[in-house]
Amino acid sequence: MASTDDGTSKDSKSPLEISFHPDKDSKKRKGVHRPMPTKVFTKMVIEGNKPSKVILLINPYSGKKKGLKVAEEAKQLLEKSEIIVEMHVSQYSGHLIEIATSLELKSEEAIAVVGGDGSLSEAITGWMKQSNDNSNIRFGLIPAGTGNSQANDLAIKSTEDAVARIINGNSQSIDIAKVELTEGLPGNTKGEITRYSHNLVTWGLGVDSTIKAEKMRWMGSIRYDVGILMAIMANNRRHASLYLDGHKMEDDYTLFLVQNSQTGGAQLPLAPGACLDDGLMDIGILKKMTRRDILKAFGMLKKEGRHVFHPRVVYHRFKQLKIETSEPTAINIDGENVGSTPINMQVLPSELKIFH
Repeated sequence: MASTDDGTSKDSKSPLEISFHPDKDSKKRKGVHRPMPTKVFTKMVIEGNKPSKVILLINPYSGKKKGLKVAEEAKQLLEKSEIIVEMHVSQYSGHLIEIATSLELKSEEAIAVVGGDGSLSEAITGWMKQSNDNSNIRFGLIPAGTGNSQANDLAIKSTEDAVARIINGNSQSIDIAKVELTEGLPGNTKGEITRYSHNLVTWGLGVDSTIKAEKMRWMGSIRYDVGILMAIMANNRRHASLYLDGHKMEDDYTLFLVQNSQTGGAQLPLAPGACLDDGLMDIGILKKMTRRDILKAFGMLKKEGRHVFHPRVVYHRFKQLKIETSEPTAINIDGENVGSTPINMQVLPSELKIFH
C-alpha cells in the first residue's frame, strides 16, 4: 500500500501499518527470525562545544539507590574537564519537574540527568513547562536506573561514556511527545496534567504489570518479568477507543505500546522499527488475546522482539493519538505510573537536543 511521509495511507484514512523484515541471518526462535531493527537516528549529528556549566539533576532512589554515587563520579569527571557543576537532588516523586521548572540556563550551559527513564522524563517535563525555546539547551543522560532503556538506545555503556559525550559537546535532536491525561491512577484521579515523554507510553496489560512490579522493587530488574506474568494470568478485559491521526479504532485490546525509542522496561525490544528523530511515534497494538496467546507473544518479545510477527500484533506510526475508555484506566509514561485515561498525545518533532 502506498503511503505518505506523515504516516498515513494515500489510499484511505487509515494510519500506516508498519511492516517488519525478518533477519534471515538470525536463527529461528518461536518459529520466526528476529526482525531487522531500524536505525535509532535518521539525521546527522549536530557538532558543538563542551558546556561551560552542567546542572546535574539527580534521582538518589534510581536503580538500587545508586544515584548519588553515580552523580559524584560524574561530577568529578566533569570538573576534571573544567566544567562547572551544580547539583540538585530529588527528594520525592515529581521533584525533578519542580527543579527543572525553576532553572535559568545560558545557551552554553546544559542539563544532565542522573537516573533512569522516569527521571529524564521529569526533567524534560519541567524544562518544557517553563521554556519557550529549547533549541540551544542540550540534555545529557547519565544512567543510574533499573531499566535504562533510553540509555540502551543511545548505546551509553557507562558513567564515563555518558560524561565523555557531554564533554565532547556533540548532540542530536530527538522527538518528544506532549501527553495530556488525568492525574493519578484509577480510584485516585484528580485534574488534568501535562507530561512530556521521550521513551514510551503504555496502556493495558503493560501498565498492570508495572504497577505490580513497583511493589517488588527489591527484586531488581527481574520484577518486570514477574509483574508481566502476574498480569498475564489476570488477563483483565480492556475496551478502548483508539484514535491515530483522527482514525478511530474501537475494540477489546490487551496492550498499547506507544514508543519513541526501541526498548522499554528492562531493555525489552518493544519497537524495533522506532526512530528517535523521524517526527513520528510507533504504536504496537496487541489485540484481545487468550492467556496462551499472551504468553506466546511475551515469549517472542523476550526473543529479540519476535512478537512483531505474532498474528494478533500490529504496529502503526502516528503524529497524534487519543485513547478513551468508559472508566479511567492507568497510563504509564517513561516507566512511571502517573495518570489515567482519557489521554491525548502530540508528537513534537526534533524538540530536544541530547548529547550523543
